[in-house]
Amino acid sequence: MSDEITQAFGHPSERAKATAGDAPRDRISMTDHTREVEIGAFQAERGVTQKIQFDVVVEVETRAEQAVDDVDRILSYDTIVEAIDAALQAERVNLLETLAARIADSILEHPLAARVFVRIGKLDRGPYTLGVEIVRAPPSGRRRLRLLAEAAPHPIVVFLSNEAVARPDLPALLDRLEEADAPLILCVEAPDLPQPMADHAMPQRRIALLAIEQGAWVLAARDPRCVVVDSRTELDWAMKQGQISVWAPSKLVLDAVEGPDSHVTEPLALANWLVEAFEACAMLKFGVEDDPQSFAADALPNLADITQDA
Repeated sequence: MSDEITQAFGHPSERAKATAGDAPRDRISMTDHTREVEIGAFQAERGVTQKIQFDVVVEVETRAEQAVDDVDRILSYDTIVEAIDAALQAERVNLLETLAARIADSILEHPLAARVFVRIGKLDRGPYTLGVEIVRAPPSGRRRLRLLAEAAPHPIVVFLSNEAVARPDLPALLDRLEEADAPLILCVEAPDLPQPMADHAMPQRRIALLAIEQGAWVLAARDPRCVVVDSRTELDWAMKQGQISVWAPSKLVLDAVEGPDSHVTEPLALANWLVEAFEACAMLKFGVEDDPQSFAADALPNLADITQDA
C-alpha cells in the first residue's frame, strides 16, 4: 500500500505525523467520541438522531515541557469538547463538512492551536462508516475574529402585525426605529389567507412557517431598506452592517438545536424565541392587542417614545 493511501485512510494522528515536516509540533487528540446528533440533508434524517463519531487531533505551538504542569498554559482537551458542543448546539446542520469546519474554526481561535485535523463519521447508515476528514490552519486574523465574536450586536426585535405592515406611515416608523442606533430585526405574522392543511404535524409546521415568510416578503416590498433573511449567519452579517432584516423563520427554527417546541408556530411566540436566541436588547410590538407593548434596555430609553408616538 502506498504512503498516500496509508495517509488517506489512517487516523488523523497518523496524517498529522506524516505531514509534520522538519519541525513537528506537539499534538493533543480526542478519539472515538460519539454523540447522538440530528444531522443530514435528506428529509428522512429530520426528526431522528444518528450516532456520530468524532476524532480530533490538534497541533499546538508550545512544547509539553514548557507547560510547567500548569493547565492554564496549555490548550486543554476541554477546548476540543467545547468546540464540538458549541457546533452541535448552535443550529442543526445538513453536512458533516459544515460541522467539521465549524469545530475546526472554533478550536483554531485558541492562540496555541497551530493546525487541527477533524474526522467525523456516521455510524448508523450501514455496515460501514460514512465520514469526512478536514485539516485546517488558523487564519492570519484569528485574534481579531475572536474579538468580533465577543462583540456580537444585540438587536431590537420588532413585531409587526398585518395591520402594522399596511400602515401608510410605515417608512416614517422605520425612520424612528433606526434612530435607536441598534440593529433591527422585523418579525411579522402570516397574511390573512387560508392555509393548506396537512395530515401530519411536521408538514403542517412547515406550511405555517412558510406562510409567515409570505408576510415577510410583503413587508420587504413596502420599503427597500427591509431585506428578508433566513439564516443565523446572514442575520449576524446584517446586524453588523446596520441592515434592517425581515426574519423568514423556517430555516432558523427547523435547524435550531434548542428551538421552540415543535408545536409552536404562532408568529408572536416565534418572535419571543428569537429575542432570547439573539439576546435582543429590546422588543417592540405594533398592532398586537392584549399584549405588553415593549421591553427596552435602559440604554435605549427613547424606544418608549417611539411606541407611545406610534
